[in-house]
Amino acid sequence: MSKAQLVISAVVLEGRSKSEVARDYEVSRQWVHELVTRYETEGAAAFQPRSRRPHTNPLRHQRRARGAHRAAA
Repeated sequence: MSKAQLVISAVVLEGRSKSEVARDYEVSRQWVHELVTRYETEGAAAFQPRSRRPHTNPLRHQRRARGAHRAAA
């Protein structure tokens, strides 16, 4: 069982406070709140780990533009 599952079960099933669960599992209260909110909206899908990859990379377009400029010259 993942830590996310343990945290969600402690809050939702056992009725413990988010602050208490965060302290016991040594995680932030904000992360506990995020997990519980995700569980309430998505159900069991909340147990799956999320990608930590950024959605965008501002340098990606700059490199392409610079490379295209050099190729044209």
